[in-house]
Amino acid sequence: MGNALEAPNEGEWGVTLKEEYFSIIKNAGFNSVRIPIKWSAHALTNPPYTISSTFFSRVDWAIDQALKNNLAVIINIHHYDEIMESPQLHKERFLLIWEQIANRYKNYSYKLFFEILNEPHSNLTPALWNVFMIEAVNKIRESNPNRTMLIGLTDWGGISSLNQLVLPANKTNIILTFHYYSPFQFTHQGAEWVNGSNAWLGTLWNGTQSEKNSIINEFNYVVLWAASRNIPVNLGEFGAYSKADMDSRVRWTSFIVELCNNYNISFHYWEFCAGFGIYDQSTGKFIEPLYRALIPLNS
Repeated sequence: MGNALEAPNEGEWGVTLKEEYFSIIKNAGFNSVRIPIKWSAHALTNPPYTISSTFFSRVDWAIDQALKNNLAVIINIHHYDEIMESPQLHKERFLLIWEQIANRYKNYSYKLFFEILNEPHSNLTPALWNVFMIEAVNKIRESNPNRTMLIGLTDWGGISSLNQLVLPANKTNIILTFHYYSPFQFTHQGAEWVNGSNAWLGTLWNGTQSEKNSIINEFNYVVLWAASRNIPVNLGEFGAYSKADMDSRVRWTSFIVELCNNYNISFHYWEFCAGFGIYDQSTGKFIEPLYRALIPLNS
């Protein structure tokens, strides 16, 4: 459910969560939602880094809407830009934000999942991330000993840093999550936030065996890594931007879903109703071919 609560303020990026969205998603055949959240824009910058009660109430509402519709729900810390540039300066704030979140939701359903941090990058290196992540897991475990958590990867969540990830010693209720946007010149063609992406406009994904093999090889790498450590895998983000050819988007998305199903990987498409989305806010309808790439008619 992107571009809503992870915007600096909800609505600024064109999406405001609505009650009806949760039932629409459930009735469409999905069983979970991921809600990215920019907590850092709604917490004090000085100790004890108190999170705004108004914002917390809004997150309560979103979680409750998901659970009311029998949807599992992932919440995370998203777009914490400052911790990427100055990790040590923001470590205490990061951990105390998690302490507040964990305490607030400690009695919530097991269907609420915590994702530690979206797409660590820049100065939050693989080595630092191992330290920060394990401390965050330990902090959450103080109030939520059995809560399931998702742990992502540095270098923007992709698989390039997978072999540098060090998991917590206790891997109970831990899920590995990764993001997949390859080939990037296809999935991000024309994306306004990516320099030079207009040069990629017109890039197709035809589903040739060579194109498929590139993806299969990368998925195999993730699956084998996780299997050797006996933890499940979630594909937390994947999608192709709306400026790509629709037939190519559908082919690519269908193939990713096919692999996830074959490998028993849970998946969350990026995203519901913005630039990558499968739902058109203006018509109140799903973009049928993309929706069916995620949930085929015969499923």
